[in-house]
Formats: sequence, C-alpha cells, structure tokens
Amino acid sequence: MNFKSLMLGAATAAAAATGAQAADLPVAPEPVDYVRVCDAYGARFFYIPGTETCLRVGGRVRVQYVANNFGDNGNWGDRAEDGYSFLARGYLYLDSRTNTEFGLLRTYTEIYGTNSTSNSEGFSLGKAYVQWGGLTFGHATSFFDYFTGQAFVGVVGRNWSDTTSNVAAYTAAFGNGFSATISIEDGSIRESVSADYAGTRYPDLVANLRVDQGWGNAQIMGALHDARPSTAGVDGNVGWAIGGGVTIDLPMLASGSNIVFQAQYADGALSYIGAGAYKDFSTVSSTTSSGYSLSGGLYHQATSTIGLALDGSYMDLDLVGATDVTRYAIDGSVQWAPVSGLAIGADLGYANTDTTGSADQDNISFGVRVQRTF
Repeated sequence: MNFKSLMLGAATAAAAATGAQAADLPVAPEPVDYVRVCDAYGARFFYIPGTETCLRVGGRVRVQYVANNFGDNGNWGDRAEDGYSFLARGYLYLDSRTNTEFGLLRTYTEIYGTNSTSNSEGFSLGKAYVQWGGLTFGHATSFFDYFTGQAFVGVVGRNWSDTTSNVAAYTAAFGNGFSATISIEDGSIRESVSADYAGTRYPDLVANLRVDQGWGNAQIMGALHDARPSTAGVDGNVGWAIGGGVTIDLPMLASGSNIVFQAQYADGALSYIGAGAYKDFSTVSSTTSSGYSLSGGLYHQATSTIGLALDGSYMDLDLVGATDVTRYAIDGSVQWAPVSGLAIGADLGYANTDTTGSADQDNISFGVRVQRTF
C-alpha cells in the first residue's frame, strides 16, 4: 500500500468519526411556554400562554329536589299540578382580566344548562359583560339590585328586584369605599308580563350610590321606566322606583355572619319591587300602579361547616282597577359544607297573598339542594 492510499484512508476515517460525534451532540429543545400562576386577582387565575391576560375557569353543578306547595289549595290538592319538582343544572364560568394603561380590562361569562321535571331542557346565558376601567357593557346584574336573599334554596318567591339586564354603565370610585353608578338598561326586561305594553322608545335609566367598608355596605338606588300602553290615544307615563339597603357584618356572632335591611318603592315600574306579574298601568287611562316592599335577612355561620339563613319580605300594592294586593313571605335554610366547595342544605318557605275580592293564597314548600362549586 503506497503513502497516498494511506493518507486517503486516514482522511476518510477522520471524516466518519467527526460525523458520528456531530450526530451525537444534543439538539437544543424548542422553548416551552409553560402555564404560569397569576396571583394578581386572587386564587385560581393563570396566564393564558403567550399573553398577559389572566384567566379563571370555574363551574358549578346544582341538584335540587322540591316538594311543591303542599298548603291548602296548593299543588297537592290539584290533580293537574305536580306535587314535586326535580332539577339538575351545570354552570360554566370564565373570568379574564388584563391590566391596561387605562385600567383593568375584564370579561365575564356565565353559561348554564338545565334539566328539570318532565325532562324539560335548555341552555341559558347567565351573564356576559365587558368591564374596562369604570365602564360595564353587556348582560349583567341590574345596578338597581341590592339584597336578593340569604336562604340557600329560596323555595318560595320573595319580593325584591333581582334582574339580569342588558346594560351600559359607568361607575366612579371616590375613595374610602364610596362609589356611584349611572346605567342605561333594557327596560323591556322589566315590563310586567300581564300589561299590554307598546313598543319601547327609550331604555330605563338607573343610578346608585354605594359604600363598602369594614362594617358592611349600603346602597341607595333609583330608576326611571317607560310605562307606555299599546292602546291608541292613551298617554304613557314615566314610571319610577327608589330603594335603599344596608348590610351590617356581625363578627361578634361569627366571621361571615350579617344582617340586611332593604326598602323599595315603585310607581309604574313594579318589577323594581319584585312585582313584575302585576300591571304597571291602566290600558284605558294614564293611571299607574304603585306599591312598596320591605325585606331583610339574617345569615349566621354557626360553625365552620354549618350556615343558618332566614329572610323574608312584605309587599303592598295599589293596583289600577281599585285592586289591592298584600303579600308576605319567609324562607329559612340550613346548609352544611363538609368539604371545600361542596354544600348540602334544606330549605322551608311560607308565603301568603291577599288580593281584594279573592281568598288568601298560601304557599308552603320544602326543598333540598346539593351543590358543588369549583
């Protein structure tokens, strides 16, 4: 073998060894954008990968069993009425938040599906709104609403404003817990179901003044509503409502315990006192219905796992057509939270409705609820 052949062989071997070593070198991995915890807005938020937006995903499953009105002349005495009702409902909550130079940008969505007695099913939009700074746009709790109950189930209806509406609102914070809101809201949602309304011409105007401090919170609120009958030649009226409420914390009983008082009055806007089943106005004159409701509730965290609640309302209506209605309702519940996120409770309620020219109507109902929130 000559010298030239030896050199060519050595070069070939060296090239092969170099290639093998290069192949054995580790390859740099692609960067991974891991999900990061976002602790700026409380527990269970995380950053959406690749963004500075924090997201919280939550949900709830609610199962409920109710013995419908078993009072005199109630469901149990009427062959056409169901003596019980079952319900299963699943919720999905999505809460996103991003800090901007103009303030917090937030979106909130609540969707739920329900299956109830007789296999009745449906999906609903609970809430869907955008908040940016002090602005709120979308489907949200009315800014008139304040106290909407303490009882775990609420098997009998109580009379107060508890409405989700389409809103466009601005909230100004003044410091020391004081704030004020002015809101334009969908008045058609507030139209009494038994009244013959004309087409709406302007939305409801709602405003409130609120304070949140260490002792609890309080709110005063007002609303204007277009009470316009469909009958030609009958003038409409500007319905209105006012209200106020206060929540006082009771740490001397236990952390989380409180007591609430609320009063509301309406003229031509009965939905704002929880009387949306009655007519706001006469369809043959410009007369409007008026009334008031008084309500309150007490919640006591008896132990770390047991909560006791009691609430009620009294309503007095002066309706068009010389009809008066008075109604009172009381509802009490006990709930047990054996582990975090799980609540099991029972609820008993009684209501009495007295209408001019009619016999009193009683409602006695009992319910049990199992609820898991995460």
